[in-house]
Amino acid sequence: MRVADWLTGDDREVAWRGDQPLMLSAMQRQVLAFSQRLATQPGTRWALCFDDSYRFCVALLACWYAGKTPVMPGHSRAALLDEMQEQLDGVLCDMPLAVSLPLLMCDDAEATGQLPPLPASSALVLFTSGSTGAPRQVVRSLAVMEQESRWLSALWGEQLRGCRVIASVSHQHLYGLSFRLFLPMMLRLPFSAQPLFYGEQLAQLPRDSRYAFISSPAFLSRLDSTLVAPACELIVSAGGALRGSDAEQVWQRFGCQVSEIYGSTETGILAWRQCDRADAPWRSFPEVRLKQVMPERWQVWSPLIAGENGLPLDDRLNMQADGGFQLAGRHDRIVKIGDKRISLSEIERRLTDLPGIEDAAALVITRHERQAIGVVLSLNSTLGEAVLHQRRQQWKRQLQRWLEPLAMPRYWRIVATIPVTPQSKRAWPQIEELFHVAD
Repeated sequence: MRVADWLTGDDREVAWRGDQPLMLSAMQRQVLAFSQRLATQPGTRWALCFDDSYRFCVALLACWYAGKTPVMPGHSRAALLDEMQEQLDGVLCDMPLAVSLPLLMCDDAEATGQLPPLPASSALVLFTSGSTGAPRQVVRSLAVMEQESRWLSALWGEQLRGCRVIASVSHQHLYGLSFRLFLPMMLRLPFSAQPLFYGEQLAQLPRDSRYAFISSPAFLSRLDSTLVAPACELIVSAGGALRGSDAEQVWQRFGCQVSEIYGSTETGILAWRQCDRADAPWRSFPEVRLKQVMPERWQVWSPLIAGENGLPLDDRLNMQADGGFQLAGRHDRIVKIGDKRISLSEIERRLTDLPGIEDAAALVITRHERQAIGVVLSLNSTLGEAVLHQRRQQWKRQLQRWLEPLAMPRYWRIVATIPVTPQSKRAWPQIEELFHVAD
């Protein structure tokens, strides 16, 4: 099925918000009204910044029907949007944003008439953290998004008949977009317009429904052991490694094994596994091809990846004789904390842009099974303890304009010179030793 087909057929519930069902007929009228409004605006690239998944879906479809290109910047900080001015023509949103770009609010207005044909060239743009710290643009065609949804439908379609889709992850990133919106579109399942923030919200869901729960390792690890879980036919986790103990507890609580997804913004989905044991192997989707191109380096080819050259993987793989594989760590400086993909290089770049900081090194610190960002700084001048404390508070306030909460440094060390090796590379063992004494 194609997205254009999803907006056809008899009236039905496509989503819900609280106790309010959101119907296909109203969505059709809202998409038409918003696309007509958007078509009168100059420029083609519009950032989508929405809390509500239903309104986000309306705006996404309206962009395509108006011949525009939707852009997903990842989060909705005004400073980030202003920094991207040269790459954007405006912002579509359902929240007040103090930005200098043209801004259109999604107001649920409706129009009557027929939607125009959906342009064959429809695509969307995402931004993901690159190895240099600067956001990297990734273009995903609508055709590729639909192909990905067909793979997921083939895997879980029969299992999910009659289910309702709930999620604790954002539609502003590819995982949430693919699983929280495109999968229910493909299977004609209603989805929740509002995300789940707390486990208690799961316990409040109506008991007369069955659910597909799109989640993350961070959310699943925080679930209260006393939670009265709803009936879930499927629980999906992606965005980071799920601990075996957390997968086991979810299985016991929900009576449903967690299914994990492996992939990235650049590649789309690559593999999946069912967490029925700690060492469960990953299985590639049928049309995905993995090849080792040099020691510890793998290349992937897939219909979801543009071009014939494939893409190098940032992960090390241990391939098994039966075709399954295990993940064995990453090559790059992109890390996962909770369910967030964080660029250590970007944190360093933002720090060295601040007054008084000469150099910076960022790393992940693990304490009491919790991960957070630690930074080592060398400064332009020597500061007393009181002045340093004041300056650090100023740096934190400035960093909040750019970094998401999980990317904010929690542990700070000040040194005269950041340790390096004889080859002038970061001496990470010595840098890590700076954090052996707890704060």
